[in-house]
Amino acid sequence: MRAVFFVAAAAMIATALALLLLPLLRHGRRQGHSRGVFALALGIAFVLPLASAGLYLAVGTPAALRGVAAQDQTTMDIDQALHKLRAHLAEHPDDAQGWMLLAQAATAMQQPDEARDAYDRVLKLSPNDTVAMVGWAEADSMLRADHRIQGRARELLDRAVRLQPDSQRGLWLLGISQYQDGHYAEAAATWRLLQPQLEPGSKVAQAVAGQIAMADARAGGQPAPAASAAASAPSAAAAGPTLTVQVSLAPALKDRLAAGDTLFVYARAEQGPPMPLAVARLDASRLPATVTLTDAMGMLPQMKLSSARRVFVGARISRSGQAVAQSGDLEGDAGVVAVDRKAPVKIVIDTIHG
Repeated sequence: MRAVFFVAAAAMIATALALLLLPLLRHGRRQGHSRGVFALALGIAFVLPLASAGLYLAVGTPAALRGVAAQDQTTMDIDQALHKLRAHLAEHPDDAQGWMLLAQAATAMQQPDEARDAYDRVLKLSPNDTVAMVGWAEADSMLRADHRIQGRARELLDRAVRLQPDSQRGLWLLGISQYQDGHYAEAAATWRLLQPQLEPGSKVAQAVAGQIAMADARAGGQPAPAASAAASAPSAAAAGPTLTVQVSLAPALKDRLAAGDTLFVYARAEQGPPMPLAVARLDASRLPATVTLTDAMGMLPQMKLSSARRVFVGARISRSGQAVAQSGDLEGDAGVVAVDRKAPVKIVIDTIHG
């Protein structure tokens, strides 16, 4: 029954995409664009959701061994469609609709580098395209080691929301950027502009309300963003799971520890994006150390410990101070654990990153 549900859902998504794209395609034809790219657009609109169902059937069920050929065919169909689209854009680099289609397809395929480049091409051709502004900002944040939304991404979001005040994705991401910068009152105000557009009582509305409450709590009487974050950690921890992590350094690696090295202790989802759901940063000279990871230590409001049931817990000593692993970093992990684990998670840093 689950397989039937996923196939039906994919078909519904494909139909919805077709209904949305057909008016756009007709308009493009009236503007004199090539018939081929519009046919390709419809092809991708159908292939992407159906591919998701195909992948579920191939790798999400015990029948996977009988579905490898179908999975390979689905992947090949997507690759062929995107290859044709890229070839079209090479010949028609001024096709803003084609670049938008490529950007959205790359986003769906979790290729943020190509998505950002394609959104950039859209913005060069259509500077006031708010969808491209928001898409560029989101793709840029996924490419950054710290996943922060700042610089050009922040400027584009500010502009997108001014041009389209009801941009739900724009308001959400702008609030995240403000939250990351420690401007909690601004983040709460931005998310409140989003609330009237959401279905009352829906999971999305509840999630947004939760983030507003957290932002309000951090904004109240804060002497500084860092102090506010520390002060609010206990209340945030009480409302969600906590993981106590005990970290030590293997004796064989102690001579590699240098003054100024940074220790990162983190938890990320067992499956999904590599962005940490909780991360603590401290001076490596404090080893051995005990760290408590909580919802308050997430890098993005919607990605936190309570959003996963099982997490991979690791620790890394960085000479550069960068969160992304680099050659020579010292690291260790405890593997995958349940987020509701009560016993301390023990990690011995005993490996040199190659």
